[in-house]
Amino acid sequence: MKLQDKKVAIIGGGPGGLTLARLLQQNGVNVNVYERDYDKNARVQGSPLDLHQDSGLAAIIKADLLEEFKANFMLGADKTKIMNDKGDVVFDEDHKPIETNFDDPYFRPEIDRGQLRKILLASLKEETVHWNKHFISMDKHNDGWLLNFKDDLSVYADIVIGADGANSKIRPYITDTKAIYSGVTMIEGTIYDAEKHSPIIYKKLNGGKIMAFGNKKNILIGQKGNGEIGFYLSLKVDEDWIKNSNLNFSNKTEILNWFREEYKEWDKSWEELVENTTESFIPRSIGYMPLNQDWETISNLTLIGDAAHVMPPFAGEGVNMAMLDALELSEKLTNTDIISVKVAISNYESEMRKRAAIITKESIENGEKMHNENSLEVMLQFFTEHK
Repeated sequence: MKLQDKKVAIIGGGPGGLTLARLLQQNGVNVNVYERDYDKNARVQGSPLDLHQDSGLAAIIKADLLEEFKANFMLGADKTKIMNDKGDVVFDEDHKPIETNFDDPYFRPEIDRGQLRKILLASLKEETVHWNKHFISMDKHNDGWLLNFKDDLSVYADIVIGADGANSKIRPYITDTKAIYSGVTMIEGTIYDAEKHSPIIYKKLNGGKIMAFGNKKNILIGQKGNGEIGFYLSLKVDEDWIKNSNLNFSNKTEILNWFREEYKEWDKSWEELVENTTESFIPRSIGYMPLNQDWETISNLTLIGDAAHVMPPFAGEGVNMAMLDALELSEKLTNTDIISVKVAISNYESEMRKRAAIITKESIENGEKMHNENSLEVMLQFFTEHK
């Protein structure tokens, strides 16, 4: 099987899509990435990423980008504090020696999402990524697909790969199976120049991460690049809570008043996070794909990452699974012993779904542990036994 005469289109320029583009280009494949962000300087949302040796880091190594990664990961950002709702530290890795052993299977180096994107973009040929391309629809055309974008651009591709996240517009062309609500909703906030604007939390964080538990709720905080702090308020609410709450997530005063009521058992020092959030809060209903999801393979269309298997973030596996998808799909598509693209895609999808189901189950179970009345004790025991 050869892809040298095929045009491959990847919809979505997140870690999974860009990793796949890099791996395919290494094998001489004609690949283009279509990303809806306005340009490469668009701010990347989300918390830092911890890459795992058998998935995210394995993809980085195969992409020949380990040295670039080593030069840009955040030393010590994987150090964790566990705190209670009163702000007391009950577990602290601050005094643990900082490790940089990339041969240790338990070493999970963290990198800012924006920095990872820069590394991957720099590894691609010029004009591989087409910015400000908002995918609208696609139609079968000859033996491939005609992709239609919001700016009236239409392009042809022989093979299409959906890497466009949890709300994928490519996924419905493959399956009508939809995500199930996990019972958890998270509200994301970001603080710029955190040392100045949120000094108490910044000092407690000390470049690492904080996990705080109390009253079946969490506050999860992580150091980002450029002196920023990212955090999530995580709680169990009804599936339609975001809509029914009538909260204006762009109004800091309104969210602060809500926080004071919803987290009223928590110490007032936590209010510093909400008071100093720089941009709008981003509410996210956390969903997951059914563990037994299945679909009939299409000969020139497939999915990677959240588009294929969105899952709760409570196992730290989302980006790692996306990058492992990219690694495994690229290996299947460029394997000359596999007789056709359809067989390559079928083999990849079968293995991917099995692997994703196991990790999704773990993520769901962890989410339950983190949002019950004994969450602090459960998580303290986990970290004590595994660190």
